[in-house]
Amino acid sequence: MNLNKLFYLLIFLFISNELLAQQTDSAYVRENYTKIERQIPMRDGIKLFTSIYIPKNQSKKYPFLINRTPYTVQPYGEDKYKTSLGNFPAMMREGYIFVYQDVRGKWMSEGNFEDVRPQIVGKKTKTSIDESTDTYDTIDWLVKNIKNNNGNAGIYGISYPGFYSTTSLPNAHPALKAVSPQAPVTDWYVGDDFHHRGTLFVMDAFSFMTTFGVPRPKPITPDKGPKSFNFPIQDNYRFYLEAGSLKNLKDKYFADSIKFWNDLFAHPNLDTFWKARLILPHLTNVKPAVMVVGGFFDAEDAYGTFATYKAIEKQNPSANNILVAGPWFHGGWVRSVGSSFGDIEFGQPTSTYYQENFELPFFKHYLKGEGDFNAAEANIFITGSNQWKKFETWPPKDTDTKNLYLQPNGKLSFEKVGRTDSWDEYVSDPNNPVPYQDGIQVKRPREYMIDDQRFASRRPDVKTYQTDALTEDITITGPVLANLVVSTTGTDADYVVKLIDVYPEDAPNPTPNPKNLVMGGYEMLVRGEILRGKYRNSFEKPEPFVPGVVTKVYYPMPDVAHTFKKGHKIMIQIQNSWFPLADRNPQKFMDIYQAEKGDFQKATQRIYHDVNNSSFITVSVLK
Repeated sequence: MNLNKLFYLLIFLFISNELLAQQTDSAYVRENYTKIERQIPMRDGIKLFTSIYIPKNQSKKYPFLINRTPYTVQPYGEDKYKTSLGNFPAMMREGYIFVYQDVRGKWMSEGNFEDVRPQIVGKKTKTSIDESTDTYDTIDWLVKNIKNNNGNAGIYGISYPGFYSTTSLPNAHPALKAVSPQAPVTDWYVGDDFHHRGTLFVMDAFSFMTTFGVPRPKPITPDKGPKSFNFPIQDNYRFYLEAGSLKNLKDKYFADSIKFWNDLFAHPNLDTFWKARLILPHLTNVKPAVMVVGGFFDAEDAYGTFATYKAIEKQNPSANNILVAGPWFHGGWVRSVGSSFGDIEFGQPTSTYYQENFELPFFKHYLKGEGDFNAAEANIFITGSNQWKKFETWPPKDTDTKNLYLQPNGKLSFEKVGRTDSWDEYVSDPNNPVPYQDGIQVKRPREYMIDDQRFASRRPDVKTYQTDALTEDITITGPVLANLVVSTTGTDADYVVKLIDVYPEDAPNPTPNPKNLVMGGYEMLVRGEILRGKYRNSFEKPEPFVPGVVTKVYYPMPDVAHTFKKGHKIMIQIQNSWFPLADRNPQKFMDIYQAEKGDFQKATQRIYHDVNNSSFITVSVLK
């Protein structure tokens, strides 16, 4: 049997085992849990639909493990059961009272839904509500009405349910003992999901809101809900480019039917609308134990993971608050084995390790009082070296801050260049934007976060800088800071910076190799981030560029934890579009939501790298 046939046989066996495991899990739920459904009243009279799975073994008392979600608690009906409970099957076998709730205004719950509902400070009436009060009222009802509970509750959730986990922390119910926000939606303007530093992530926002944003006049089940959008062009690059502009996209497909899309158009800058939806300032006086979880290669909410952990840490110095971050896509710590992602192998089942060493013992210890939970402050899987590391702080303290200087002729070095009047010049054309990934895709693949960047290196409007082959391993942890000195002939521009690990030319290909990968010279994306240039000084007050004037553009990128191995090279790529991941900048100062097709214009860009105008990337190198 050749290696390719063996590979596909192993895939077949894996899928067969997965299906068998699902059937086994489904049977376990029915045999060991009783399901009930309740409409739990909130303080303003609105009732939230809640599915409750109670262990049939009543010989002991159980804590609650709660998941509040806008994505439906289906299946509906007390005779219809989920196929598994908790984040992964091992949680189900631990024995909890599992609680799933449709949040206010979604699916079978009453009330009106509001995206990332603002927190109310100093509630003026007893019926004032936010997501914190809805969580409090839910826990209060559960403790008082569900028999055989031990008086303790925990909350977990990934992505939007991660946001609802975070909102349980302000003024938490006394019974709430453990909370795990996982890839939590945190800041929809600066870094999560639909905006990155003022730039609209149009592809994610559009595809999500075509179904999620459809208004729901009354409680409904998913079979009566909105259907998935059928893309008329099976190439996302062409679909969004041929739309012409955000305005055309809205007029053709949404009109005024999607409230959140209208909100985007009404609030292009960081104003009170967005500030009200930021949960971070409210994370004070945190009493439950908190475990924030996320992935370094999370395409949706990598920002929220680190921002949430840091906010709790800063505003609650004595809080029991820890961080777990690994080499995962969105939810990959429970949605995959975690031994690889995209083309990159990690040499171990990182997700299984997480489940067994963090999530299971975390809830077991704080909700049941069983076992020890001795996790470090920051528990980090470092890619490249492929090792779990424990740190007393995050970012780690034992680091050296170093600058990677852009230099002439595509060079990159920790040494500052000595030349004067040195720059790279090229033309960026929003009508021929740089794609975010090679190939043709209908929807945005999650693998773009770690994929090979050689396709971008070949474009004349992508500037590439790389070090010589490293003579020793270099591990970079924590935030990456882009410090660019630029000029443009336009009055606005986007700036994309990518940190890349370049493999040696003799890097071996995987065995087996069904995708025919060439790992020699592979350019692995470690981190990429974009800034809309007009927000370089303030997200509240955008400023135009003065054509031809040398200008500083500084911005932070989400945290990393990666070892560039000896023999590899560190690469920086800089470009002015990342399409259709990010919407196109017309390259003139205006409200881009009102741009017409004819507003998009070419501009000549310069990146400076001389002794007086140094462009560099600041990193923290682990000692």
